[in-house]
Amino acid sequence: MTTTVSATPESDREHPPPPGPSRPEGRPRWFGALLLRLHFYAGLLVGPFILVAAVSGALYALTPAIEQGVYQHELHAPVTDTRLTLAEQTEIARSHIGDAAATPTAVRPAPEPGDTTRIMFADDELGESESRAVFVDPGTGEVRGDLTVYGTSGALPLRTWLDQLHRNLHLGDVGRLYSELAASWLGIVALAGLGLWIRRIRKSRTKKDFVRPGRGRSGYRRLFTWHTSVGIWVLLGALFLSATGITWSQHAGSNVDTLRAAFDWGTPAVDARLPGGGAEQGAAEDDGGGEHAHHGGADETGGTGGAGGAGGAADPAMLDAVLATAQAVNINTGLVEITPPTEPGTAWVVQEIQRSYPTEVDAVAVDPDTMQVLHRVDFAEFPLAAKLARWGIDAHMGSLFGLPNQLVLFLLASGIATMVVLGYLMWWKRRPTREPRTLGGTPPQRGVLRGAPWWGIAAVLGAAVAIGWWLPLVGWTLAGFVVADVLVGLLRRPGRSGAGRG
Repeated sequence: MTTTVSATPESDREHPPPPGPSRPEGRPRWFGALLLRLHFYAGLLVGPFILVAAVSGALYALTPAIEQGVYQHELHAPVTDTRLTLAEQTEIARSHIGDAAATPTAVRPAPEPGDTTRIMFADDELGESESRAVFVDPGTGEVRGDLTVYGTSGALPLRTWLDQLHRNLHLGDVGRLYSELAASWLGIVALAGLGLWIRRIRKSRTKKDFVRPGRGRSGYRRLFTWHTSVGIWVLLGALFLSATGITWSQHAGSNVDTLRAAFDWGTPAVDARLPGGGAEQGAAEDDGGGEHAHHGGADETGGTGGAGGAGGAADPAMLDAVLATAQAVNINTGLVEITPPTEPGTAWVVQEIQRSYPTEVDAVAVDPDTMQVLHRVDFAEFPLAAKLARWGIDAHMGSLFGLPNQLVLFLLASGIATMVVLGYLMWWKRRPTREPRTLGGTPPQRGVLRGAPWWGIAAVLGAAVAIGWWLPLVGWTLAGFVVADVLVGLLRRPGRSGAGRG
Protein backbone atom coordinates (compact mmCIF):
# COMPACT_ATOMS: atom_id res chain seq x y z
CA MET A 1 0.00 0.00 0.00
CA THR A 2 2.99 2.24 -0.04
CA THR A 3 3.52 3.59 -3.51
CA THR A 4 0.61 2.58 -5.64
CA VAL A 5 -0.52 4.76 -8.45
CA SER A 6 -3.94 3.26 -9.05
CA ALA A 7 -5.70 1.32 -6.32
CA THR A 8 -8.90 -0.38 -7.46
CA PRO A 9 -11.77 -1.31 -5.14
CA GLU A 10 -12.97 -4.83 -4.61
CA SER A 11 -15.60 -4.29 -7.26
CA ASP A 12 -14.94 -2.52 -10.57
CA ARG A 13 -18.20 -0.68 -9.98
CA GLU A 14 -16.40 1.61 -7.55
CA HIS A 15 -13.65 2.72 -9.94
CA PRO A 16 -14.50 4.91 -11.69
CA PRO A 17 -17.66 5.92 -9.81
CA PRO A 18 -20.88 6.35 -11.77
CA PRO A 19 -21.40 9.79 -13.32
CA GLY A 20 -23.89 12.28 -12.08
CA PRO A 21 -24.51 14.14 -8.83
CA SER A 22 -23.58 12.78 -5.44
CA ARG A 23 -25.79 9.93 -4.30
CA PRO A 24 -27.67 10.11 -0.99
CA GLU A 25 -25.45 7.45 0.43
CA GLY A 26 -22.36 9.25 -0.86
CA ARG A 27 -21.89 11.44 2.20
CA PRO A 28 -20.55 8.71 4.55
CA ARG A 29 -18.16 7.53 1.83
CA TRP A 30 -16.49 10.83 1.03
CA PHE A 31 -13.38 10.02 3.08
CA GLY A 32 -12.71 6.77 1.24
CA ALA A 33 -13.07 8.56 -2.08
CA LEU A 34 -10.63 11.23 -0.89
CA LEU A 35 -8.08 8.59 0.13
CA LEU A 36 -8.44 6.90 -3.26
CA ARG A 37 -7.87 10.14 -5.12
CA LEU A 38 -4.89 11.08 -2.95
CA HIS A 39 -3.40 7.60 -3.28
CA PHE A 40 -3.87 7.62 -7.04
CA TYR A 41 -2.45 11.03 -7.89
CA ALA A 42 0.36 11.02 -5.34
CA GLY A 43 1.50 7.61 -6.50
CA LEU A 44 1.16 8.55 -10.17
CA LEU A 45 3.15 11.76 -9.93
CA VAL A 46 5.64 10.99 -7.16
CA GLY A 47 6.08 7.30 -7.98
CA PRO A 48 9.20 7.81 -10.15
CA PHE A 49 11.02 9.57 -7.29
CA ILE A 50 10.09 6.82 -4.84
CA LEU A 51 11.16 4.17 -7.35
CA VAL A 52 14.62 5.69 -7.79
CA ALA A 53 15.04 6.10 -4.03
CA ALA A 54 13.93 2.51 -3.41
CA VAL A 55 16.21 0.95 -6.04
CA SER A 56 19.27 2.99 -5.02
CA GLY A 57 18.48 2.33 -1.35
CA ALA A 58 18.25 -1.41 -1.97
CA LEU A 59 21.69 -1.37 -3.58
CA TYR A 60 23.15 0.81 -0.83
CA ALA A 61 21.86 -1.56 1.86
CA LEU A 62 24.14 -4.31 0.61
CA THR A 63 27.30 -2.23 0.24
CA PRO A 64 28.73 -2.81 3.76
CA ALA A 65 28.94 -6.52 2.96
CA ILE A 66 30.07 -5.94 -0.62
CA GLU A 67 32.86 -3.62 0.58
CA GLN A 68 34.39 -6.45 2.55
CA GLY A 69 34.95 -8.32 -0.72
CA VAL A 70 35.77 -5.45 -3.06
CA TYR A 71 38.23 -3.85 -0.63
CA GLN A 72 39.51 -7.03 0.99
CA HIS A 73 43.14 -6.07 0.43
CA GLU A 74 42.76 -2.61 1.95
CA LEU A 75 40.64 -3.60 4.94
CA HIS A 76 42.44 -6.77 6.02
CA ALA A 77 45.98 -8.05 6.50
CA PRO A 78 47.60 -11.33 7.58
CA VAL A 79 47.63 -11.88 11.33
CA THR A 80 51.10 -11.56 12.88
CA ASP A 81 52.55 -11.82 16.39
CA THR A 82 54.03 -8.32 16.21
CA ARG A 83 52.21 -4.99 16.36
CA LEU A 84 53.56 -1.55 15.57
CA THR A 85 52.56 1.43 17.65
CA LEU A 86 50.06 3.92 16.25
CA ALA A 87 52.85 6.50 16.12
CA GLU A 88 54.97 4.17 13.97
CA GLN A 89 52.05 3.41 11.68
CA THR A 90 51.36 7.12 11.30
CA GLU A 91 54.97 7.78 10.30
CA ILE A 92 54.62 5.09 7.62
CA ALA A 93 51.45 6.74 6.33
CA ARG A 94 53.18 10.12 6.29
CA SER A 95 56.03 8.72 4.24
CA HIS A 96 53.54 7.16 1.85
CA ILE A 97 51.80 10.45 1.10
CA GLY A 98 55.14 12.25 0.85
CA ASP A 99 54.61 14.76 3.67
CA ALA A 100 56.62 14.02 6.79
CA ALA A 101 54.98 16.96 8.62
CA ALA A 102 51.37 16.05 7.87
CA THR A 103 49.11 15.62 10.88
CA PRO A 104 46.30 13.09 10.38
CA THR A 105 42.77 14.37 10.81
CA ALA A 106 41.79 11.05 12.39
CA VAL A 107 43.19 7.60 13.12
CA ARG A 108 41.18 4.39 13.40
CA PRO A 109 43.29 1.61 14.96
CA ALA A 110 42.82 -1.91 13.62
CA PRO A 111 39.75 -3.13 15.55
CA GLU A 112 40.59 -6.85 15.37
CA PRO A 113 43.56 -9.04 14.48
CA GLY A 114 43.64 -9.32 10.71
CA ASP A 115 42.34 -5.77 10.18
CA THR A 116 44.27 -2.71 8.98
CA THR A 117 44.70 0.65 10.67
CA ARG A 118 43.07 3.56 8.85
CA ILE A 119 44.97 6.88 8.98
CA MET A 120 43.14 9.81 7.42
CA PHE A 121 44.50 13.08 6.09
CA ALA A 122 42.88 16.24 4.78
CA ASP A 123 43.25 16.91 1.06
CA ASP A 124 42.29 20.19 -0.58
CA GLU A 125 41.44 18.38 -3.80
CA LEU A 126 38.72 16.30 -2.14
CA GLY A 127 35.11 17.27 -1.63
CA GLU A 128 33.23 18.12 1.53
CA SER A 129 33.32 15.39 4.21
CA GLU A 130 35.95 13.45 2.24
CA SER A 131 39.39 12.39 3.49
CA ARG A 132 42.38 10.56 2.10
CA ALA A 133 42.77 7.28 4.00
CA VAL A 134 45.98 5.25 4.10
CA PHE A 135 45.48 1.63 5.20
CA VAL A 136 48.44 0.22 7.11
CA ASP A 137 49.12 -3.35 8.23
CA PRO A 138 49.62 -2.95 12.00
CA GLY A 139 51.87 -6.02 12.10
CA THR A 140 54.33 -5.34 9.28
CA GLY A 141 53.77 -1.69 8.42
CA GLU A 142 52.86 -2.51 4.83
CA VAL A 143 50.68 0.11 3.18
CA ARG A 144 47.70 -1.92 1.96
CA GLY A 145 45.78 0.85 0.24
CA ASP A 146 45.17 4.55 -0.32
CA LEU A 147 41.52 5.49 -0.85
CA THR A 148 39.12 8.37 -0.47
CA VAL A 149 36.66 7.84 2.37
CA TYR A 150 33.47 9.74 3.14
CA GLY A 151 31.89 10.86 6.38
CA THR A 152 32.12 9.47 9.87
CA SER A 153 30.87 6.14 8.59
CA GLY A 154 34.13 5.88 6.63
CA ALA A 155 32.35 4.88 3.44
CA LEU A 156 34.73 3.64 0.75
CA PRO A 157 34.38 4.72 -2.90
CA LEU A 158 31.74 2.14 -3.94
CA ARG A 159 29.44 2.88 -1.02
CA THR A 160 30.06 6.62 -1.38
CA TRP A 161 28.98 6.52 -5.03
CA LEU A 162 25.77 4.65 -4.20
CA ASP A 163 25.18 6.88 -1.20
CA GLN A 164 25.34 9.99 -3.36
CA LEU A 165 23.09 8.38 -5.95
CA HIS A 166 20.52 7.57 -3.28
CA ARG A 167 20.85 10.95 -1.61
CA ASN A 168 21.03 13.44 -4.50
CA LEU A 169 21.50 11.63 -7.85
CA HIS A 170 25.03 13.09 -7.92
CA LEU A 171 23.50 16.53 -8.50
CA GLY A 172 24.52 18.17 -5.24
CA ASP A 173 22.07 20.12 -3.11
CA VAL A 174 19.60 20.49 -5.98
CA GLY A 175 19.39 16.72 -6.28
CA ARG A 176 18.52 16.39 -2.59
CA LEU A 177 15.05 17.70 -3.42
CA TYR A 178 14.28 14.39 -5.14
CA SER A 179 15.08 12.28 -2.06
CA GLU A 180 13.19 14.63 0.25
CA LEU A 181 10.18 14.48 -2.05
CA ALA A 182 10.31 10.68 -2.06
CA ALA A 183 10.75 10.36 1.71
CA SER A 184 8.03 12.93 2.46
CA TRP A 185 5.37 11.44 0.20
CA LEU A 186 6.18 7.79 0.90
CA GLY A 187 4.60 7.84 4.35
CA ILE A 188 1.52 9.74 3.16
CA VAL A 189 0.87 7.36 0.27
CA ALA A 190 1.43 4.41 2.59
CA LEU A 191 -1.11 5.67 5.13
CA ALA A 192 -3.64 6.43 2.41
CA GLY A 193 -3.14 2.91 1.09
CA LEU A 194 -3.66 1.49 4.57
CA GLY A 195 -6.97 3.33 4.83
CA LEU A 196 -8.10 1.89 1.50
CA TRP A 197 -6.95 -1.59 2.53
CA ILE A 198 -8.98 -1.46 5.76
CA ARG A 199 -12.03 -0.16 3.93
CA ARG A 200 -11.94 -2.90 1.32
CA ILE A 201 -10.97 -5.89 3.41
CA ARG A 202 -14.00 -5.20 5.61
CA LYS A 203 -16.30 -5.44 2.59
CA SER A 204 -14.53 -8.20 0.68
CA ARG A 205 -15.67 -11.80 0.66
CA THR A 206 -12.17 -12.96 -0.26
CA LYS A 207 -10.18 -11.37 2.55
CA LYS A 208 -7.25 -13.71 2.01
CA ASP A 209 -6.49 -11.91 -1.27
CA PHE A 210 -5.57 -8.86 0.79
CA VAL A 211 -2.79 -10.61 2.72
CA ARG A 212 -1.39 -12.86 0.01
CA PRO A 213 -1.49 -12.75 -3.80
CA GLY A 214 -4.72 -14.26 -5.15
CA ARG A 215 -4.42 -17.59 -6.92
CA GLY A 216 -6.17 -18.24 -10.16
CA ARG A 217 -6.41 -14.53 -10.94
CA SER A 218 -5.30 -12.94 -14.17
CA GLY A 219 -4.93 -9.52 -15.71
CA TYR A 220 -5.83 -6.54 -13.59
CA ARG A 221 -7.18 -8.57 -10.67
CA ARG A 222 -3.90 -10.47 -10.38
CA LEU A 223 -1.94 -7.22 -10.24
CA PHE A 224 -4.39 -5.83 -7.68
CA THR A 225 -4.05 -8.77 -5.29
CA TRP A 226 -0.27 -8.62 -5.52
CA HIS A 227 -0.35 -4.88 -4.88
CA THR A 228 -2.60 -5.04 -1.83
CA SER A 229 -1.00 -8.09 -0.23
CA VAL A 230 2.62 -7.03 -0.74
CA GLY A 231 1.71 -3.50 0.31
CA ILE A 232 0.41 -4.48 3.73
CA TRP A 233 3.58 -6.46 4.47
CA VAL A 234 5.93 -3.58 3.67
CA LEU A 235 3.75 -0.90 5.28
CA LEU A 236 5.52 -0.54 8.63
CA GLY A 237 8.94 -0.62 7.00
CA ALA A 238 7.90 2.06 4.51
CA LEU A 239 6.68 4.31 7.32
CA PHE A 240 9.98 3.78 9.17
CA LEU A 241 12.07 4.62 6.09
CA SER A 242 9.94 7.67 5.42
CA ALA A 243 10.25 9.00 8.97
CA THR A 244 13.99 8.40 9.27
CA GLY A 245 14.71 9.53 5.72
CA ILE A 246 13.03 12.88 6.39
CA THR A 247 15.58 13.63 9.10
CA TRP A 248 18.32 13.86 6.43
CA SER A 249 16.32 16.24 4.23
CA GLN A 250 17.03 19.92 3.71
CA HIS A 251 13.67 21.50 4.54
CA ALA A 252 11.73 19.01 6.65
CA GLY A 253 14.98 17.98 8.33
CA SER A 254 15.45 21.50 9.67
CA ASN A 255 12.00 21.26 11.25
CA VAL A 256 13.07 18.03 12.95
CA ASP A 257 16.19 19.74 14.30
CA THR A 258 14.13 22.67 15.58
CA LEU A 259 11.73 20.30 17.33
CA ARG A 260 14.56 18.40 19.00
CA ALA A 261 16.19 21.61 20.17
CA ALA A 262 12.88 22.93 21.54
CA PHE A 263 12.32 19.80 23.64
CA ASP A 264 15.99 19.45 24.62
CA TRP A 265 16.27 16.19 22.69
CA GLY A 266 19.74 16.95 21.31
CA THR A 267 22.50 14.39 21.37
CA PRO A 268 25.13 14.99 24.09
CA ALA A 269 28.48 15.91 22.60
CA VAL A 270 31.96 15.73 24.05
CA ASP A 271 33.40 19.13 24.98
CA ALA A 272 36.86 19.39 23.39
CA ARG A 273 37.73 22.83 24.81
CA LEU A 274 40.76 23.10 27.02
CA PRO A 275 40.38 25.07 30.26
CA GLY A 276 40.91 28.70 29.36
CA GLY A 277 41.59 27.78 25.75
CA GLY A 278 38.83 29.96 24.37
CA ALA A 279 38.03 27.63 21.48
CA GLU A 280 34.41 27.72 20.41
CA GLN A 281 34.07 24.19 19.13
CA GLY A 282 33.02 21.21 21.18
CA ALA A 283 29.71 22.47 22.51
CA ALA A 284 28.41 20.43 25.41
CA GLU A 285 25.34 19.37 23.51
CA ASP A 286 24.62 18.83 19.83
CA ASP A 287 21.58 20.66 18.50
CA GLY A 288 20.68 17.70 16.36
CA GLY A 289 21.78 19.12 13.03
CA GLY A 290 25.04 17.22 12.95
CA GLU A 291 23.29 13.87 12.93
CA HIS A 292 21.87 14.42 9.49
CA ALA A 293 24.57 16.45 7.82
CA HIS A 294 24.87 13.73 5.18
CA HIS A 295 23.68 10.21 4.58
CA GLY A 296 27.20 8.91 5.09
CA GLY A 297 26.81 9.60 8.78
CA ALA A 298 28.09 12.62 10.59
CA ASP A 299 29.53 12.43 14.08
CA GLU A 300 26.41 12.22 16.19
CA THR A 301 28.18 12.55 19.51
CA GLY A 302 30.13 15.65 18.78
CA GLY A 303 33.55 14.38 17.74
CA THR A 304 35.22 16.35 15.01
CA GLY A 305 35.16 13.38 12.66
CA GLY A 306 37.55 12.16 10.02
CA ALA A 307 36.73 14.97 7.62
CA GLY A 308 37.79 17.80 9.89
CA GLY A 309 40.24 20.52 9.03
CA ALA A 310 43.97 20.09 9.09
CA GLY A 311 45.39 19.57 12.52
CA GLY A 312 47.46 22.14 14.34
CA ALA A 313 50.60 21.27 16.24
CA ALA A 314 49.30 17.94 17.56
CA ASP A 315 52.07 15.36 17.85
CA PRO A 316 51.09 11.94 16.39
CA ALA A 317 53.57 10.38 18.82
CA MET A 318 50.90 10.95 21.48
CA LEU A 319 48.36 8.68 19.79
CA ASP A 320 49.14 5.59 21.85
CA ALA A 321 49.11 7.46 25.16
CA VAL A 322 45.85 9.23 24.34
CA LEU A 323 44.19 5.95 23.42
CA ALA A 324 45.43 4.27 26.60
CA THR A 325 44.05 7.15 28.69
CA ALA A 326 40.64 6.86 27.01
CA GLN A 327 40.55 3.09 27.40
CA ALA A 328 41.07 3.50 31.13
CA VAL A 329 37.89 5.60 31.32
CA ASN A 330 35.06 4.42 29.05
CA ILE A 331 36.45 3.41 25.66
CA ASN A 332 36.08 -0.37 25.58
CA THR A 333 35.47 -1.35 21.97
CA GLY A 334 37.90 -1.94 19.14
CA LEU A 335 36.02 0.36 16.75
CA VAL A 336 37.53 3.70 17.75
CA GLU A 337 38.43 6.97 16.06
CA ILE A 338 41.13 9.24 17.51
CA THR A 339 40.99 12.89 16.46
CA PRO A 340 43.96 15.21 17.14
CA PRO A 341 43.32 18.81 18.21
CA THR A 342 42.14 20.76 15.20
CA GLU A 343 43.18 24.16 16.55
CA PRO A 344 44.95 25.66 19.58
CA GLY A 345 42.93 25.39 22.77
CA THR A 346 41.30 22.06 21.95
CA ALA A 347 41.87 18.53 23.19
CA TRP A 348 42.30 15.14 21.66
CA VAL A 349 39.00 13.30 21.16
CA VAL A 350 38.64 9.53 21.31
CA GLN A 351 35.28 8.35 19.99
CA GLU A 352 33.75 4.87 19.84
CA ILE A 353 32.19 4.27 16.41
CA GLN A 354 30.46 0.92 16.87
CA ARG A 355 27.00 1.47 15.38
CA SER A 356 25.85 -2.13 15.72
CA TYR A 357 23.82 -3.28 18.69
CA PRO A 358 24.71 -2.91 21.52
CA THR A 359 25.60 0.60 20.45
CA GLU A 360 29.02 1.88 21.54
CA VAL A 361 29.47 5.61 20.88
CA ASP A 362 31.06 6.80 24.13
CA ALA A 363 33.62 9.59 23.78
CA VAL A 364 36.26 11.39 25.86
CA ALA A 365 38.32 14.54 25.48
CA VAL A 366 41.96 14.24 26.62
CA ASP A 367 44.20 17.15 27.58
CA PRO A 368 47.41 16.83 25.49
CA ASP A 369 49.53 18.45 28.23
CA THR A 370 48.39 16.48 31.29
CA MET A 371 46.90 13.36 29.69
CA GLN A 372 43.85 13.91 31.88
CA VAL A 373 40.28 13.34 30.71
CA LEU A 374 38.53 16.70 30.52
CA HIS A 375 35.07 15.56 29.49
CA ARG A 376 33.25 12.34 28.66
CA VAL A 377 29.92 11.30 27.20
CA ASP A 378 28.37 7.88 27.67
CA PHE A 379 25.65 6.46 25.47
CA ALA A 380 24.03 4.86 28.52
CA GLU A 381 23.29 8.35 29.84
CA PHE A 382 21.82 9.73 26.60
CA PRO A 383 18.20 10.95 26.76
CA LEU A 384 15.75 8.42 25.34
CA ALA A 385 15.03 10.65 22.33
CA ALA A 386 18.75 10.78 21.48
CA LYS A 387 19.04 6.99 21.77
CA LEU A 388 16.01 6.47 19.53
CA ALA A 389 17.49 8.87 16.98
CA ARG A 390 20.80 6.99 17.06
CA TRP A 391 19.11 3.61 16.62
CA GLY A 392 16.77 4.88 13.92
CA ILE A 393 19.61 6.31 11.86
CA ASP A 394 21.71 3.17 12.21
CA ALA A 395 18.80 0.88 11.31
CA HIS A 396 18.05 3.01 8.24
CA MET A 397 21.68 2.66 7.13
CA GLY A 398 21.80 -1.07 7.83
CA SER A 399 24.45 -0.97 10.55
CA LEU A 400 22.38 -1.57 13.71
CA PHE A 401 21.98 -5.34 13.33
CA GLY A 402 24.61 -6.01 10.70
CA LEU A 403 23.92 -8.33 7.78
CA PRO A 404 20.34 -9.26 8.86
CA ASN A 405 19.53 -5.54 8.99
CA GLN A 406 20.98 -5.06 5.51
CA LEU A 407 19.04 -7.99 4.05
CA VAL A 408 15.78 -6.74 5.55
CA LEU A 409 16.42 -3.27 4.10
CA PHE A 410 17.15 -4.78 0.69
CA LEU A 411 13.92 -6.78 0.71
CA LEU A 412 11.93 -3.83 2.01
CA ALA A 413 13.28 -1.42 -0.59
CA SER A 414 12.73 -4.02 -3.30
CA GLY A 415 9.15 -4.43 -2.11
CA ILE A 416 8.54 -0.68 -2.29
CA ALA A 417 10.00 -0.55 -5.80
CA THR A 418 7.74 -3.45 -6.77
CA MET A 419 4.73 -1.54 -5.45
CA VAL A 420 5.51 1.38 -7.75
CA VAL A 421 5.83 -0.87 -10.79
CA LEU A 422 2.62 -2.76 -9.93
CA GLY A 423 0.82 0.54 -9.51
CA TYR A 424 1.79 1.74 -12.97
CA LEU A 425 0.86 -1.62 -14.48
CA MET A 426 -2.56 -1.39 -12.82
CA TRP A 427 -2.99 2.11 -14.17
CA TRP A 428 -2.11 0.89 -17.67
CA LYS A 429 -4.48 -2.06 -17.43
CA ARG A 430 -7.34 0.28 -16.52
CA ARG A 431 -7.02 2.35 -19.68
CA PRO A 432 -10.10 2.41 -21.93
CA THR A 433 -9.33 0.16 -24.88
CA ARG A 434 -11.75 2.03 -27.13
CA GLU A 435 -9.86 5.28 -26.71
CA PRO A 436 -6.40 4.66 -28.15
CA ARG A 437 -5.25 8.19 -27.30
CA THR A 438 -5.72 7.61 -23.58
CA LEU A 439 -2.41 7.14 -21.78
CA GLY A 440 -3.73 5.24 -18.78
CA GLY A 441 -6.66 4.34 -16.60
CA THR A 442 -9.50 6.67 -15.71
CA PRO A 443 -8.70 8.75 -12.62
CA PRO A 444 -10.90 8.49 -9.52
CA GLN A 445 -13.96 10.73 -9.25
CA ARG A 446 -13.47 14.48 -8.92
CA GLY A 447 -15.28 16.64 -6.39
CA VAL A 448 -15.02 14.14 -3.54
CA LEU A 449 -15.35 16.86 -0.88
CA ARG A 450 -18.75 18.03 -2.18
CA GLY A 451 -20.44 15.33 -0.13
CA ALA A 452 -18.34 15.92 2.99
CA PRO A 453 -19.72 17.58 6.15
CA TRP A 454 -18.31 20.96 7.14
CA TRP A 455 -16.18 19.46 9.89
CA GLY A 456 -14.73 16.97 7.41
CA ILE A 457 -13.70 19.73 5.02
CA ALA A 458 -12.21 21.73 7.91
CA ALA A 459 -10.26 18.68 9.10
CA VAL A 460 -8.89 17.99 5.62
CA LEU A 461 -7.81 21.60 5.12
CA GLY A 462 -6.27 21.75 8.60
CA ALA A 463 -4.36 18.52 8.04
CA ALA A 464 -3.14 19.72 4.63
CA VAL A 465 -1.82 22.97 6.12
CA ALA A 466 -0.13 21.19 9.04
CA ILE A 467 1.48 18.56 6.84
CA GLY A 468 2.53 21.18 4.31
CA TRP A 469 4.20 23.23 7.05
CA TRP A 470 6.01 20.23 8.55
CA LEU A 471 6.90 18.72 5.15
CA PRO A 472 7.40 21.73 2.86
CA LEU A 473 7.90 19.74 -0.34
CA VAL A 474 4.60 17.95 0.29
CA GLY A 475 2.90 21.31 0.75
CA TRP A 476 4.34 22.77 -2.45
CA THR A 477 3.63 19.72 -4.59
CA LEU A 478 0.16 19.23 -3.09
CA ALA A 479 -0.70 22.83 -3.96
CA GLY A 480 0.58 22.13 -7.48
CA PHE A 481 -1.58 19.00 -7.73
CA VAL A 482 -4.68 20.96 -6.71
CA VAL A 483 -4.03 23.79 -9.17
CA ALA A 484 -3.35 21.35 -12.01
CA ASP A 485 -6.48 19.34 -11.16
CA VAL A 486 -8.65 22.46 -11.19
CA LEU A 487 -7.22 23.56 -14.53
CA VAL A 488 -7.78 20.12 -16.06
CA GLY A 489 -11.37 20.15 -14.81
CA LEU A 490 -11.99 23.57 -16.33
CA LEU A 491 -10.47 22.58 -19.66
CA ARG A 492 -12.51 19.39 -19.91
CA ARG A 493 -15.80 20.85 -18.75
CA PRO A 494 -17.11 21.96 -22.18
CA GLY A 495 -16.51 18.59 -23.79
CA ARG A 496 -17.39 16.19 -20.97
CA SER A 497 -20.01 15.81 -18.34
CA GLY A 498 -20.50 14.17 -15.00
CA ALA A 499 -17.99 12.71 -12.60
CA GLY A 500 -16.00 10.99 -15.30
CA ARG A 501 -13.89 14.10 -15.80
CA GLY A 502 -10.32 13.54 -14.50
